[in-house]
Order: sequence, then structure tokens, then C-alpha cells
Amino acid sequence: MTTTTKYSRKKLQEQTKVGQHGWQRLILLCVLGYEAAGCLLGGSLLVAKPDGRLMNMPVDIMHGVFRDFLIPGIILFGLGILNTAAFVTVLRRKPSDRTMASLALGGLLIWFWIEIAILQQIHWLHAMWGLPVVAGALAAIPLFSSRQTMRKAALVCGIIASLLYSAINIIVPMQWEGYNSAAQTVSELSAIGAPTRMLWMVLSTPYTLLMIAFAWGVWKSAGVNRPLRIAGGLMIAYGALGFIWPFAPMHLRETLASGGGTFSDTMHIALGAGTEILYLLALGFAAAALGKQFRLYSIATFVVLLVFGILTFLDAPGIAKNQPTPLIGVWERINIGVFLLWVIVLAIVILRREREQVQLKVKIPQRKKAQIYF
Repeated sequence: MTTTTKYSRKKLQEQTKVGQHGWQRLILLCVLGYEAAGCLLGGSLLVAKPDGRLMNMPVDIMHGVFRDFLIPGIILFGLGILNTAAFVTVLRRKPSDRTMASLALGGLLIWFWIEIAILQQIHWLHAMWGLPVVAGALAAIPLFSSRQTMRKAALVCGIIASLLYSAINIIVPMQWEGYNSAAQTVSELSAIGAPTRMLWMVLSTPYTLLMIAFAWGVWKSAGVNRPLRIAGGLMIAYGALGFIWPFAPMHLRETLASGGGTFSDTMHIALGAGTEILYLLALGFAAAALGKQFRLYSIATFVVLLVFGILTFLDAPGIAKNQPTPLIGVWERINIGVFLLWVIVLAIVILRREREQVQLKVKIPQRKKAQIYF
């Protein structure tokens, strides 16, 4: 009986095995080659002249973390070698291709994450070199395992993203003396002129990526369940807006009150409204897609979001006028916490649903076999 079960599961996994398409492999090779060339060239220039003159980069942009660019240059050159090796293994279809691609792309993501934290700013060059890494990572996904395993990993990303965002909301306010979590909004932590702006953006970047991965997992898990597929698509759009937030920050209250607001503040409000509409719609479609218990839970979540969203909206004008808003941070964080909890519950519900479907598919061949024997 145990042997039959294992065999059935193995056959099911083989049927859902992911194959990397030619265009995906081409994208991965282009990204690895592009990043390898950039790392080798940039690393060589920094090692040759550690004062940064060959790249027109003053040492003081590192804010005292390094005396010069020698160590960063050596690390960057090493990443170039690693990406070159990954390019060769993927090109020759070596068994170690997924390991090398993971190390190369993961190393670059860590490099950009730490670099932005040290420089305390995001430059257009980060998009020029960083976005291809994201494209390469997406193209490399099929190298890893079965569709089922990929979906499970993607759904777990939603749980990790929610926990990460909660942790950021605890850690970052501690770095701003005088910040009041009850009386100030989360957006003020990343406002122009806020001492925590860069720290917030660096720490929150993985949340965006994890949430997009989770949304993809929801979309792929939907199958013929159209409402759930729509919910996944809306969540993908919600996650994608995370790439725009850094370019639409608000100003501090003092600046807004003195008339220093700009188009960036207007864009910030528009993004906030768009984000809320997207996740409320996603909540509604997911509630319609899954069982009665989850539907009732989602309705309760919607009511809480609506009530505390209205309370936040009523207090919001006080920010632009630099007036006291003693509880706006409480209202907003309740909203955020309720939504993050809903994401965790949604991930658990879909994971449980996936497990039940697998068990059902395993049992069906066993029953057919039993009919033949008896």
C-alpha cells in the first residue's frame, strides 16, 4: 500500500514537472552575460583606482562604511566571475545550472540591497542593473522543481511577506527618535526628509518581491476557479505598485503645512487609493472563490478595513495642516495588520486545498487498481 502511494505521488510529480522554455533560457543567459560584463568592468575600474575617479564616484557617498572602493571593487569583480560561471553552466546545460544561477542572481540581489543601504539613495542605475536581475530570476524559476512545489513556495512567500512587513513596522520606527507610531502614519517613515526614509525603502523591497511571488502562486493555484484567478491577478497588480512607491514619496508634515507639497505628494495619495481598491477587490473575489468559512472571515475583514479606513481618512487632513492626529497611526496599523493577517490565512487555505487535491489524485489510481485486482 505504501509503495503504491509513493509510486502514485512520483508519477504525479513527473506529470507536473516544469520545463524551461527556450525564450526563458535565452532571457536567463542574456541577464547573466549582461550582469557578468557589468560586474567585471565595474569591479576592475574600482580596483584599479579605489578612489573612484574612473567611475566618477566620490568615496564619501559610502558614508564612512569603507575607506575607499577597493573592497567593494573586489566583491563586484567576484560577482562578475560568478555570473560568468553561471552563464557557462546554463549555456552548456550542466546539472549545476540551477545552483550556479541561484548563487549568481542571489548574490546580485544582496549586493544591490546592501549598496542602497550604504549609499542611502536609489539611483536610476539601480533600475538599469537591478531590474534585469529580477527578470533573470523569473526566467530561472522553471529550473528548480515541479509546478506543485513552485506554487507552494510562492504561497509561503505571502506568509513571509506579511511577517516581514510587521517586523519592519517595529524596527524602523525605533530608528527615529521622536516618532510616534500611534500619532503618525507609516508613510511618514519614508517621507522626504525623514531620517528613516532609506532604511524603510531598503527593508521593504523584499516585501514587494515576496508579495508578487505570492500573488503569482494564488493565480497559478486557481485552475478553473475564475474568481480566485482574478484575485491573483489583482494581487499581482497590488504588488507591482510597490515598484512605484519609492518614486512617489510624501513630504514631512512641516513641509506640507508650509506649502511645500509637490506632485509627488499627489501621486502618493493616488497610489494609496489605488492600492486599497486593488486589495479590497482581491479580497472580494477570493471570498467568492473559496469556502463558506473563508467567505465569512473575508467579510469580517472587509468590514474592519472599511471602518478603520474611514477613520484614517477623516484624520488625514490633519497631516497636511501639521495638526495633532493622536490616533491616525493606530487606525492605519489596524488596517495593515488585518490585511496582512488575511494574506496569511488565504495562503494557508490555498495550501490546504492543494494538499487535499493531491491526496485525492493519489487515491483515485489506487481505487482503480483495487477494482482490477478484485
